[in-house]
Formats: sequence, C-alpha cells, structure tokens
Amino acid sequence: MIVPLQGAQMLQMLEKSLRKYLPESLKVYGTVYHMNHGNPFNLKALVDKWPDFNTVVVRPQEQDLADDLDYYTNTYQIYSKDPQNCQEFLDSPQVINWKQHLQIQSSQSRLNDVIQNLANIRSFQANHSENILFASSETIKALFPSLLDTKNLSAGIGKPKAINQEMFKLSSLDVTHAALVDKFWLFGGNERSLRFIERCIKKFPSTCLLGPEGTPISWTLMDQTGEMRMGGTIPEYRAQGLVSFVVYSQSQIMKKRGFPVYSHTDKSNTAMQKMSYSLQHLSMPCAWNQWKCVPV
Repeated sequence: MIVPLQGAQMLQMLEKSLRKYLPESLKVYGTVYHMNHGNPFNLKALVDKWPDFNTVVVRPQEQDLADDLDYYTNTYQIYSKDPQNCQEFLDSPQVINWKQHLQIQSSQSRLNDVIQNLANIRSFQANHSENILFASSETIKALFPSLLDTKNLSAGIGKPKAINQEMFKLSSLDVTHAALVDKFWLFGGNERSLRFIERCIKKFPSTCLLGPEGTPISWTLMDQTGEMRMGGTIPEYRAQGLVSFVVYSQSQIMKKRGFPVYSHTDKSNTAMQKMSYSLQHLSMPCAWNQWKCVPV
C-alpha cells in the first residue's frame, strides 16, 4: 500500500511521530519540518500505511523529476522503523523511480542491505557513503534530550572566536555566489550541482563572510532536508576560524526558525570534526548515509 500524505494535518502528525525516533529519523524529520513551513522544494511524503506507518519516503513531485541524470534533484529521504522489511515498499516505481540517476539519504546505515538487494534485482549500482552525523547540543536538548551527555561537551562556551569586523562583514549568499560555492563543494563542479546550489540559495537562509573585496570568503547554506551543507572557505583565508564563525551564525538563524541544527562530516576530515565539537555540536550514534544510484 502507498499512502501520499496530503494536507497540513497529516504532515504535522508525521513530523510529531518522527520526533519519537530521533536521531535515526533526523534526515526525514528535517525534510518534513521544511514541508510544514512552506515546502519550498515542492516535495511529497509517502508512507506504507497510515497513521501507524513503518516506512516513510520523502521525494520530489513527478514533474520535478524531468532530468533523468540530475541526482541532486532526484533525491529521496528514507526512514523506516523496520529496515529489514521495507524492500517491497521501496521497490514500487510509484515510490522511487529506479530508472533514473538518483540519490538516497538517510540516518540509517541499516538500509544498506535493502538498497543493495534492490540494486541486484533492478540492475543499478548503489555507491554507499557513510559519514559522521553531528547535531548541535541545543537541538539535542530540544528534540531528544536523553542523548545529551554533558561529559561530551567541550570545555569551551560553544561560541567561535571574534573576527576582525573591519575586514570581514557578515552577510548572506546571493544567487550570483553559487558558482563560487559549487567550485569548492566536494559533490559539485557541474551544471546540475550549480543549479541545485542556486535553488538552495534562493529558497533557504544562508550565511557568509564577505572579504575586503566584497565577495564571499567563507560560507555555509542549507538544503531541503534542513541540513547545514556546502560549507567552505577560500584557500587564502583558511585556518583563521572563519568557518566556525559562519557555522555559528547560521545555526543561530536556524534555531530562531525552529529548524534542527545538524550537519555531516567526512570521517577523515578531522579539522571540521574539531570545529564541530568546539561549537558544542556532538556526533550522533547513527551515521549520515548517502547512496548514489546509477542504472547499469
């Protein structure tokens, strides 16, 4: 059975229900939170039954899946209470269009077996990447306080060091800055990623520091899952603590709007991990997962 959740009441019920399963449901919870605040990416949520669902998939509307090769837009967020038994639901073409290049995001590594099974059945390659999932101590305190272990909080006050405000000006990104962000984004560097970044800048709050020339030197923005993404600093301004100032400023904006403050970091990126801990962002017991799926 496939049940599309339509109307504010059903989506608010879903958001409330997903809170019980945080942080494992974080990727889907953040997306549904967006949907309940204007749905700027025009997404839809599908469940296998209602109201006592097992699996929820958030995905673009059919008309937005026009480009078969655009895995930035063709993105699906999944949370399942029963990852071992959600294969039949995920296999449905009404739920996921497996004929396209797409990506799946989830805070559940346990979905890997099901996705790899589907890859064998439907002849596509699924490249899985697993990264460290961070959430701010304030988000943990507000949404899943049982996980807040104060022993893990750094001795710092969770604020970045002051910056030279004559040299650097706090601002937000403009759509004309998308090419710069794309240049330094690990997953970027092509026409489709540029289009995705432009869309995120237009739809969601972002933060940057403008350098003496009036152009961004450090930045972070937000995607359709409510996650802080694509943070970067141009090489000549690195190792000055600028990105922690930007991340802190962005997290304050998100906190005011009620968004969960979370992000992910590559396991090898110790500098960003250290920065996260200094801002009292803690690593979660579950991981940030992405499957990049390509038909063979």
